[in-house]
Parts: sequence; structure tokens; C-alpha cells
Amino acid sequence: MRCPSCNAENQPTAKFCVECGTAFQTPCVKCGFKNPPAARFCQECGASLKPGSASQPQVATPPTSLGKPTVDERQSLEPHEVPDSERKTVTALFADIKGSMELMEDLDPEEARAIVDPAGS
Repeated sequence: MRCPSCNAENQPTAKFCVECGTAFQTPCVKCGFKNPPAARFCQECGASLKPGSASQPQVATPPTSLGKPTVDERQSLEPHEVPDSERKTVTALFADIKGSMELMEDLDPEEARAIVDPAGS
């Protein structure tokens, strides 16, 4: 491959000229658009720029979860459309203190908590 700036000979896979450092644009084989050297897909038509690849353009589809809005969709909601609560994934750890269930089965939940809380600190 010859550099269009200094006419130096470069390897066919070169992204920059070895003599002058000019970035070689990558022409799309499908539409001819000149893409930056690091591009993997054409900025004009979406075709793969990888040599020997004839893949179709990739269509970006936002991920959804059972019809629930994605983060990007939630950001575009008007203030009056924002839900009051939000579903989140959490991890819960339950640890049993030996004999605690028998001790607390007849107690009020607040009394049971007062007994167990000091053990967690």
C-alpha cells in the first residue's frame, strides 16, 4: 500500500504510514465511505470493515427486560412519568443464632429485634 502523502510503501494491513505517520483511511467495500483507521464497521452503512467479511450491517436494538423500560428509556421519561419506586436486585444474608427461633417465637417482633441486634454489631 502506498501512502497518499509521501508515497512510501507500507504493508497492506498498515493503519499508519511508516515514513510520515499519516493515518490510512479504511474504505468500505460496500459503500466506499472512508472510515478512520481503527473502525471495525463502516460509519456510513454499518458493513464490517474486516478483510474478507461480507456481514450485514448490525442494527442496534436496546436491551429490554419483559417490557420494562431500560435505563436509557427511564432517563427520557418526563418527571410526572417517573415511577415512585424501582425494582432492584439485592442479596440478602440470613444467619440464625443457635436457639434464637425458640427464644423469640412468643416475643413481639420489636422485642425480638432488641435481643438480636446487639449480636450483629
